[in-house]
Amino acid sequence: MSAQEEILSDGRFSCVARDPRFWEMPEKERKVKIDKRFRAMFHDKKFKLRYTVDKRGRPVNYTSTENLRKFYALSESDSDLSEGDSKEVTVKKKKKKKAKGKGEGDS
Repeated sequence: MSAQEEILSDGRFSCVARDPRFWEMPEKERKVKIDKRFRAMFHDKKFKLRYTVDKRGRPVNYTSTENLRKFYALSESDSDLSEGDSKEVTVKKKKKKKAKGKGEGDS
């Protein structure tokens, strides 16, 4: 028997397993939903900080963007919009490249 099972089988702590206050929070509810007005904070350079040590002085290698992704999530409708926006940007880039190619061939 593991230590966790022994604790839960003890009469003094048996209510802990049934009490919803001690249940783990679901992943969907854990993150705060962010709408499209604030989605720039995930890719803007103003919000990106590079950490070399943590709060206790231990060396780490991560950025503040990783923390933002851990605690915040785009709302469902906005994530669809952001995917559509990224597709539009790539289509526009392709069109610009084609337009430059045609202009250079004429001159």
